[in-house]
Amino acid sequence: MTDARPGAIDGIRRRPLQPHVDDRGTFVELFRDRWFDDHRPVQWNLVRSEGNVLRGFHAHVRHTDLLVVLDGRMVLGLQDLRRSSPTFGVDETILLEEMAEVVLIPPGVGHGFYLPEPTLLAFGVSHEWDTDDELGCRWDDPDVRVRWGCDDPALSERDRTAGTLAALVDDVHERLVTSRGAAAPPP
Repeated sequence: MTDARPGAIDGIRRRPLQPHVDDRGTFVELFRDRWFDDHRPVQWNLVRSEGNVLRGFHAHVRHTDLLVVLDGRMVLGLQDLRRSSPTFGVDETILLEEMAEVVLIPPGVGHGFYLPEPTLLAFGVSHEWDTDDELGCRWDDPDVRVRWGCDDPALSERDRTAGTLAALVDDVHERLVTSRGAAAPPP
């Protein structure tokens, strides 16, 4: 790992990006293999979002996310859901702005994206997208301590009807224990 700094949650890593600006525009490297030596994205995704949208709160047990805002702003809400983590239960809120930094989110860390304005973001994942690795709970569950900065965001049907954080923590724990037993790498 080169020039990356840890977040408040174990496994969260942030790396500032370096825009190169001239009279033609801007060039920014979004990812180099050596920046996060244990993360190799196998799929890249692009999200174009309207403003006042909240995506998540969700977690994965298999894949790692690598996020960067290309245009706009995002409030990235995080909470460690891994019972075996030294930072279990710790929450963190990060404001990501246009091409300022890239954030790595390991498996077992709950996260959601609040997009206060129209925003374009890209994220690379360590495993191909799989609906079985998309676990979630309500963004406004009282045990989700993220400070989103909104009261009534636009949500997907899935996010509107998601369960509790307690159920999500149980699901993440059970799946992480099962995956470790199957000789999977720890998160």
